Amino acid sequence: NGVFALSAITALTAQNTTGVTGIFETTPEFLAQQLDAVFTDIYPDAIKIGMVSSSALIETIAKKLRQYDAKHIVVDPVMVATSGDPLLREDAIATLRDELVPFARIITPNIPEAEILLGRKLSSNEELPEAARQLSQGRKVSVFLKAGHLDTDTLTDILYDAETDTVHYMESPKIATVNTHGTGCTLSSAIAANLAKGFALEEAIARAKAYLTDALNAQLEL
Repeated sequence: NGVFALSAITALTAQNTTGVTGIFETTPEFLAQQLDAVFTDIYPDAIKIGMVSSSALIETIAKKLRQYDAKHIVVDPVMVATSGDPLLREDAIATLRDELVPFARIITPNIPEAEILLGRKLSSNEELPEAARQLSQGRKVSVFLKAGHLDTDTLTDILYDAETDTVHYMESPKIATVNTHGTGCTLSSAIAANLAKGFALEEAIARAKAYLTDALNAQLEL
């Protein structure tokens, strides 16, 4: 995607193409050191936050985002892996919602993650626009709600742009493949990359979706 990425590792994972079998968290103190190392060297033009499995780590990230006045933050509320494995402790869900989401320019939940945040089931495309608006929590936090878990031939993801209070329907073909492990993380990273390059939100997402579609079409059958 034409950007230079710097990482702060929240956890080591034991995982393969089929799922996640173990999580070994870093300490909040060491995560803080990593974030200091990044921010004091090459100040990021955008930030993507993925799997953060505990309240203490979420609070550490929030503190550092505030300290360094971070911008263009993409929060991928990674709670459940594509394989169905839980990646966020139950007691950390409220911390994620209350401490991290308010910093976000955009959050990128899939259907199961949106259901956890909303506390209710989503069973049809018709429910998604209002669900995306509710996930914004009345803040200037845009929401990209990914519809991949719905059983439909065409994917219609929902972008709720909180800046303009508008809903955009973003269609793409559904690709028949079992090689979907890591697609959500890839998409949110690509959105952050395009925001870093200065693209407007809708264009950044469209470019990220095209990139992921190409990647899935060009996949190795593993």
